[in-house]
Amino acid sequence: MMPVRSPMPYLQTLYARRCFRLKAVTALLLALLLVIDTTVPSVSEARKRPSLVRDAQIEALLRDYSNPLLKAAGLSRNALRFYIINDDSFNAFVSGRGLFINTGLLLQAKTPNEVIGVLAHEIGHIIGGHQARLRERMAQAKRLARIASLVGIGISAAGAAAGSADASRAGIGIGAGGANIALRDLLRYKRDEELSADRTAVRLLKQTGQSTQGLLATMRRLGGGRVGVSRRRDPYLSSHPLPRQRMAMIEGAAARNPHNKRRDSARLQRRHDLVRAKIAAYTGGNRYSRAVLADRSLHKDARDYGGAIVNFLYGSPKSALRGLNALIKRDPKNAFFHEMKAEVLLRTGNPKGAIRHFQLALKHAPSRSGYIRVNYGHALVSEGSKKRVDEAIRQIRKGLAADPTAIAGYQYLAMAYSFQNRPSDALLASAEFEMRRGKKREAKQYARRAQKAFKRGSPKWLRAEDIILAK
Repeated sequence: MMPVRSPMPYLQTLYARRCFRLKAVTALLLALLLVIDTTVPSVSEARKRPSLVRDAQIEALLRDYSNPLLKAAGLSRNALRFYIINDDSFNAFVSGRGLFINTGLLLQAKTPNEVIGVLAHEIGHIIGGHQARLRERMAQAKRLARIASLVGIGISAAGAAAGSADASRAGIGIGAGGANIALRDLLRYKRDEELSADRTAVRLLKQTGQSTQGLLATMRRLGGGRVGVSRRRDPYLSSHPLPRQRMAMIEGAAARNPHNKRRDSARLQRRHDLVRAKIAAYTGGNRYSRAVLADRSLHKDARDYGGAIVNFLYGSPKSALRGLNALIKRDPKNAFFHEMKAEVLLRTGNPKGAIRHFQLALKHAPSRSGYIRVNYGHALVSEGSKKRVDEAIRQIRKGLAADPTAIAGYQYLAMAYSFQNRPSDALLASAEFEMRRGKKREAKQYARRAQKAFKRGSPKWLRAEDIILAK
């Protein structure tokens, strides 16, 4: 007679296997929550990700694209701050008041209308209050997943202890089912949000007299690489509706848009081409950059602009200056041609020449960019005379007041204060610089040294104290 084997080893194995599956489902939910979380990443997280790009020309173009949409949406022009991410994928998203847009989107979008369509969609998320509601849904999903996991594992453990395979299976099924329900509910809500943002985008485009063709082009691009897999994947396990579903809605709305055949103006297309050529020159290592620089349909000024920047970056500043001089001759009021020439002159040891072209850039810049002003201050510091340094401090402070995110300005301020033999002010400026780039330890060290020279309770002493006590 064969001995009766205890069911415990089998049940323990089953329990462990099912728990692993439950953990996998829960992990998928938590991964999704991380992907679609709307909070701004910390500085330490940002370092592990593609870097942010600061460029006055790109930011000015994006503002001009978004301003009519913001006005139609009933939002102020300052409702958004643009952050450009050095990433060649086609993507954009909103987080708080920040609209993050990849360089890859700008490279791949051949017309202004394509970018405007994406901006209209992201503004749709802001109007709909999706960020706040999504955070609530995420909190609910996390609670449901955790409760389901605890209940399921508890029942499974009890079943295993009692020698019941059915109870163990049921418990793990409850846990995995609960996590699946949380995941699907969150994804369904996210899909509804995306469709809602699409509808708002179509409305904003119509209100501002713009075509929906760019938005359709984006949908086609999103769907282009997915035709083969879209039939096999579960559409309910997606945080976005399938591209064909979104296209059907947009095509229906486009038929009712009287502006649907409107094309971007030649002037706006030229500006768009100039930005694409500039990004392509600076990010020349990917296939999109190479395609843009080789595109003969690009405006001639854009091709020449990209070529001048490439010459500068690859060790031929004289050729770069010849190209920029030709562009300035054709368009003497283009602020960004002057800014680029100033940059080349400054980096090749001619700050005096750079100062003149930064002045012209500021004169013609549509928004009197704080970022350009900070770089103008850098040129003044680099020139080195006492008179220039006094003006540099004034310009840098003015630039930082207009654009606090131009953090290199604090580094230039430290240089200027050092020229003036003001070591405590230089230390405090260095502390500001380190704090804003996430180096808190170094910032606190500079702030402690600076604070010793300031009168207790004075504004500078208090600012140093803020940095020292920052958590």
